[in-house]
Amino acid sequence: MLMLRSTLFNVAFYANLILRMIVLTPVYFLLPRKKAFRVPKDWARSNHWLMEKIVGTTFEIEGLENIPKTGCIFAPKHQSFWDTYALLPWMDDPVYILKRELTWIPLFGWYVKKQRMIPVDRGARGKVMLEVMRRTKIEMEAGRQLIIYPEGTRRPPGAEPAYRYGIARIYRDMGVPVVPIALHPGLFWPRRSTMRYPGHFKVRILPPIAPGMDPDAFFAHLVETLEKASDDLLLENVAANPDLPLPPTAAKRVAELKAEREKTQAPA
Repeated sequence: MLMLRSTLFNVAFYANLILRMIVLTPVYFLLPRKKAFRVPKDWARSNHWLMEKIVGTTFEIEGLENIPKTGCIFAPKHQSFWDTYALLPWMDDPVYILKRELTWIPLFGWYVKKQRMIPVDRGARGKVMLEVMRRTKIEMEAGRQLIIYPEGTRRPPGAEPAYRYGIARIYRDMGVPVVPIALHPGLFWPRRSTMRYPGHFKVRILPPIAPGMDPDAFFAHLVETLEKASDDLLLENVAANPDLPLPPTAAKRVAELKAEREKTQAPA
């Protein structure tokens, strides 16, 4: 039954994406850019509905009050395709730095260009990256929110952290707050898998890190803050879903955290 539900959801998910892009294309491209963002935001909401009704997976968001009213950088953990779109309904006008190859996909690439997303060649250096940063600054000065995954690529839940220093440079150059986001959708929508698992999980938006810190100090603070929140949230989500099959990285990390807490709570 679980495999059947996963298959049904996957079919419905991609059908929902393709049909919406085709049917809503005239509306999307006739509307002003920011108003047109309602189309992908509604698509994200419909995916949440599909996942709840077909798979039985729900979530809640804590800390929405921590989202600044002005431009900022969102720095979420990255575990699943889920977290590339799931928070769009709660973001005002986000912008992504994304692989340029995504802009070559018919329809999808046109949608991306309409929203002035910033394509980049991952192997680029020098002048190309300077142009990316120039465009990023222009979008952020217009009050948009930049979404950056500090680890750069999807990591399984509980995996050893592998943060990239690039976010510290962007933090220094942009001069806006950074909002860390702890989440574990990879427990329910694993990377490189077609399985989808039922349950309920939390997403935790942490207080923003104010601009102006030394980049090295900021980077160390971001890693420490986000990893601590991720560990806490991992234990909470696993405890709330005792029948959930855990990937090896998550099972190992949960065991380590429980052992650490038992040790600190043991009488001297």
